[in-house]
Parts: sequence; C-alpha cells; structure tokens
Amino acid sequence: MIRWPLGCLIFFLAACNSSTPYRDLVVSEKDSIAHEAMVNRAFGQIKQCRQRIQTGDLVTRTGNDFTSESLRSLNRRNTTYSHCGIASVEHDSIFIYHALGGEWNPDQKIRRDPLALFAEPYSNKRLGIFRFDITDSLKKNVLNTVHSYYSHGVMFDMDFDLVSDDHMYCAEFVYKCYDRGSRGLLRFTHSFIESFEFIGVDDLFLHPQCHMVTEIVYK
Repeated sequence: MIRWPLGCLIFFLAACNSSTPYRDLVVSEKDSIAHEAMVNRAFGQIKQCRQRIQTGDLVTRTGNDFTSESLRSLNRRNTTYSHCGIASVEHDSIFIYHALGGEWNPDQKIRRDPLALFAEPYSNKRLGIFRFDITDSLKKNVLNTVHSYYSHGVMFDMDFDLVSDDHMYCAEFVYKCYDRGSRGLLRFTHSFIESFEFIGVDDLFLHPQCHMVTEIVYK
C-alpha cells in the first residue's frame, strides 16, 4: 500500500472537518480590550507555572491556527494538544526544546525557546506540563539526548518519517529523546492511519508513566 505523506493527510482531514462558511472578521474596541486582558492573564499564569516545571518535563501546547487544529485531529486518542517539547531548567531560565517546521522556523532546525515564547497566548490557547516517573539519572540522560540532537542541528522532517534521525517532527523528537534517554525503559504506543505509522502528541502524554503537573487554558 502506498504511504501517504502526512502533509496530504493534514490537508485532507482539515478540509473534511471544516464546514464553517467564510465570514469577514470584525474586531470591535471591546473585543480588543478583552483580548488584551486575556493575554495579560495568560502571561501571568505562564510566569506562575515556572515554579512547577522541572528539567525533563514534557511541555505541550494547543495552537489556535488552522495547522494546529489539523494536527490535533491526527491524534488517535486525545486531540487536546497539537505540539510538544521538552523542558530544560538552565540557571534561572526555562527553555523548551522542540522541532518546528513551516514559516515559524525558517532554518527548520530544532529550537531552544524560552517558556514564555513557546507558550505565548497570541497564537496558543492552552499549555500543559507533564512529568514521567523516571529517576533523575535517566532524566539527565534524556536531556543529554536533547542537547545532542540540538547541537547537531537536526532538521524538521517534512516527510514525517520515524526512521530517519537527521530529520524529526515534533512528537518524534520528543519520543526519541525519552526512548533513548531512558535506555528503552519508556516504551511508547505508536499510532496508525491505515499503513502510515507515526507518533502523536497523545502517544506521549497518555503514557502510563506520565502524569499531568498542571494545565493552563487561556481565557
């Protein structure tokens, strides 16, 4: 059977699930004030959750754009989140390492973004922090794997192929860091669409050894 490119699957699923007719967007002054208040509240919540994040945590987010909505629909069991990365506490800062493609990441390499940038509420509407029940030594191994992929400039994988290690998509990058960093202790479920095999964001946070630390819904 021919393997479908995931980009085609995203477009197909999004097109099939979209029934809302186009309407002109009209933003009133009241809407602008309410949106600004929401953004300020969200940044305050993001700042507060810094105290709960630890090195090695799985960090997820839900984007509010068309691509994010389409990616969420690919999750086979839980469609809450569209993107993910791994947290690293470095001195007094928290960075999220994540694989990102498209116009948001022109050089296509793994990114190292401050938490506030990764979670910003302008283009996201939800943030989740999850933690795997593994030892500190294994978490250190996970971060060593993260830093290794980052230093080697691993590129985003537009083919969404689990085999290659020089190109990875977001959930694949996170999956391989936890899998190899834990020395195979963490075994993850793989998802399928017909014969196409992939790792969904939900395959990560629904792992039996993973629990939610906190979640923020921007509103």
